[in-house]
Amino acid sequence: MIDITLLNTSSKQFSQILEKKLKMENIINKKVDREVSKIINTIKKNGDLSLTKYINKYDGYYLKNSKKILLSKSEINNAYKRVTKVQIRSLKQSMKRIKSFAKNQLSSSWGKTLDQTYLGEKITPIKSVGIYVPGGTASYPSTVMMNAIPAKVAGVKNIIMACPMGNLEDHSLVIVAADLCGISKIYRMGGAHAIGALAYGTKVVPKVDKIVGPGNIFVTLAKKMVFGEVGIDNIAGPSEILVIADDSCNSDWIAMDLFSQAEHDELAQPILLTTSSIFIKKVITSMNKLLPMLPRKKIILKSLKNRGLIIKAKSIREICNIANEIAPEHLEIAVKNNKKVFNSIQNAGAIFLGQFSPEVFGDYCAGPNHVLPTSGSAKFSSPLGVYDFQKRSSVIKVSYKTAKELSKLSSILAEAEGLHAHAYSARFRHKK
Repeated sequence: MIDITLLNTSSKQFSQILEKKLKMENIINKKVDREVSKIINTIKKNGDLSLTKYINKYDGYYLKNSKKILLSKSEINNAYKRVTKVQIRSLKQSMKRIKSFAKNQLSSSWGKTLDQTYLGEKITPIKSVGIYVPGGTASYPSTVMMNAIPAKVAGVKNIIMACPMGNLEDHSLVIVAADLCGISKIYRMGGAHAIGALAYGTKVVPKVDKIVGPGNIFVTLAKKMVFGEVGIDNIAGPSEILVIADDSCNSDWIAMDLFSQAEHDELAQPILLTTSSIFIKKVITSMNKLLPMLPRKKIILKSLKNRGLIIKAKSIREICNIANEIAPEHLEIAVKNNKKVFNSIQNAGAIFLGQFSPEVFGDYCAGPNHVLPTSGSAKFSSPLGVYDFQKRSSVIKVSYKTAKELSKLSSILAEAEGLHAHAYSARFRHKK
């Protein structure tokens, strides 16, 4: 039997319980924070020597020396022999859709001349990017595609990948996906030590300008610590899904959609939001019926108990208000009049409209990126895209005629701020 918190918005304790379930403070503790800081500083100081030691300690496999961290061409070629033609075809078809979507996000340099003054922006790609892909007992080729393809479309020349890979046979599809995406180097390393190596560089691992990709709490904290030394995509939390549904929905479908996020992690958050008490009962029945068939049912049960919610609301308006406050990573709008709900939604990482648009399509092959804001950050941030791998430089070219006008404006404001060198710099342009 599943154990999940049932909430009614009419309850006096509703807001208090909801806030407690959404909070993430319990995940991070000072001990983990100190350990990550120690790892980062040790990698920065000792490079490959400490990197190899940490790989052997934390990544679940043994490497004789740092030269083994970088995959060889023969190891990459061997990976192709271990995957099926169907799998390669599926990768290529998904890549095509992701690339097609990403091309719409590509920005170009622009400029305009007004009153003899040229103003514009120069758009350039980031020079080098490091992609982190979770590994260990799992294998995520989709993460490779979602991070590498927008970087490629943006024009990034040097893309490298870090992934903890013990038995390479278990990660063949990840290796093949990386090669197909044009990743130049693949490194067998994970955790905070991999982030440290990408941020500061070693003899084997080159320093990059930006690090993207999801990971566990060690990876997340490490990315947070190196931010400023390098760019990062976001501070990602556990996966989330909020499903808005009504009596028109198939309860088995909705139950499995909730499970699809719960199976990621014991701290993943599946939430059902509905106005129908009858549908809630149907979904719970479906959950109990479908759970036994799933290999990861223990993780699902813990996720449902730890952070799962089924919320009974009074109206669609109330549902939209709650959804905007939660600002979920994934939002499924499976109600009959989904357009009405959609128009009221402001905060969500990815929105899936209608019963035939499950979140899983977004994970793998629909086209939009699956690297999304979590933990309520969809209120102020967006999915990973091509724009995350491009930089903008402002361009200003002023004529002598316009300089005379701007020098007056600039010098007045500079003196008001007490910056006299600024003021003289402006006036000198007027005294040609």
